[in-house]
Amino acid sequence: MLSPKQEEGLSKFMSKILRHTPEQFGVKLDHEGYCDVQDLVEAIKSENRWSNIREEDINQVVTNCAKKRYETVNGYIRANYGHSAGRLDYKEFHPPIVLYHGTNTRVIEKILTEGIKPMGREYVHLSETLEFATLAGSRRGELAILEVNTTSALANNVKFYYANNEVWLSDFVPPQFLKKL
Repeated sequence: MLSPKQEEGLSKFMSKILRHTPEQFGVKLDHEGYCDVQDLVEAIKSENRWSNIREEDINQVVTNCAKKRYETVNGYIRANYGHSAGRLDYKEFHPPIVLYHGTNTRVIEKILTEGIKPMGREYVHLSETLEFATLAGSRRGELAILEVNTTSALANNVKFYYANNEVWLSDFVPPQFLKKL
């Protein structure tokens, strides 16, 4: 069983492989970003630090990851919310009346002027709860939370997609639908 510190380190390494550089580790992702769990285990083992890693350790990370970054299905694993396989096609859904976006106070005024953009990602990430938005935004420095009025946004043709685990995606959220909390 991994310690919390080891679990966090392994999660970051898994993210590097599954989201950013699968080819560097000989991992092939399918069109939806999945690879065989055993292929991931072997790729991770190629690093001395992780030479004793087992599938059970990967499963521990998947189960315990607060942000639910990974998904496993029938012996395959992928990183949720974007990866090297390109843009995943999520189905459009009607979100809750309000969603939240955690960000940094340094960029809050720009976002309130220009809207929430995906930046280097494929989609804008939004959360159903303040807790999840806080978790997502707190790693960026001093936390700022935005509330998204999805009812008005939907009425103005903004599209929302349900990713999973309280995470919603959008292509762009214009500033008129945002309020700083």
